[in-house]
Amino acid sequence: MRKKTKRRIRYIVIAVVAAVVLGVIFKPKAGGPLDGVARDVFVVKQETVQLRDLKHQLLMSGSVKAWEEATLYPRVNGKLLRNVLREGDAVKKNQTVSLIERDEVGAIYEPVVVPSTITGVVGRVYLDPGANVTVSTPVALVVNQEKVRVAVDIPERYIGEIYKGQPATLRVDALPGKEFEARLQIISPVVDSMSRAVAVEFWADNKKGLLKSGMFAKVDVILSEKKKAVSIAKNSLYRDEKGQAYVFMPSEDGKTARRQEVTVGFENNDYLEVTEGLSVGQNVLGFAYGLKDGSKIEIN
Repeated sequence: MRKKTKRRIRYIVIAVVAAVVLGVIFKPKAGGPLDGVARDVFVVKQETVQLRDLKHQLLMSGSVKAWEEATLYPRVNGKLLRNVLREGDAVKKNQTVSLIERDEVGAIYEPVVVPSTITGVVGRVYLDPGANVTVSTPVALVVNQEKVRVAVDIPERYIGEIYKGQPATLRVDALPGKEFEARLQIISPVVDSMSRAVAVEFWADNKKGLLKSGMFAKVDVILSEKKKAVSIAKNSLYRDEKGQAYVFMPSEDGKTARRQEVTVGFENNDYLEVTEGLSVGQNVLGFAYGLKDGSKIEIN
């Protein structure tokens, strides 16, 4: 009898010790972000319905290219006698850029000129005097950069939203904060079968010479826009299994969520227009997974 009593006491002691140890290990941490909030309450943010000018924009990238570019080659084989012009020098069409000395033993000829084929500026001089040249050796590059071009590819799904003369904004990383007006001037009549894109070209004036051939450029074109649209953030919208669009609004006391069906119009990557169901100045709740009509909420 005594042995059974001792054994029972030992089991009780072991159980008490185990409970204490487990209590220490799994003791909940204090000071969490949801302390004091019931587990069935959704902590949500809210936004105010506003009037916005919504734009559907397409951002593309490409390289700046001069309006005209001409690589100059000698007309004869020989040696480069002299560079008459250097990088940055203005040049007229047919003006001499370099002189070539014919490479023929025992014969003396007048130097052969390498003329510019366009009016512009000398962009590059490739060789130093004394270098051997042939008729296929590039000697200099002349560019006309009073206008520039940027060629980009537009996905075929946007073909119906582009047109010749369409305005665009051109930006280059080398000139932060500066914007240049450009226009869509060339649209390829064919779609590339591999990329499913259409080659287009934007032109921009460059009389100040700020844009340089070879610069990396970003072109931002507005495909469509809606002025003064009653709008909300796109991620505040829900859709049910039937495709009905709706949002959640706070109840009058701000303690529960209330479903409000809406009709959606124009939209872009960030915002969407609400044509029915909401008015400017009303509040809607931000997205919360599992939120339902009548759910308890706490607005953060």
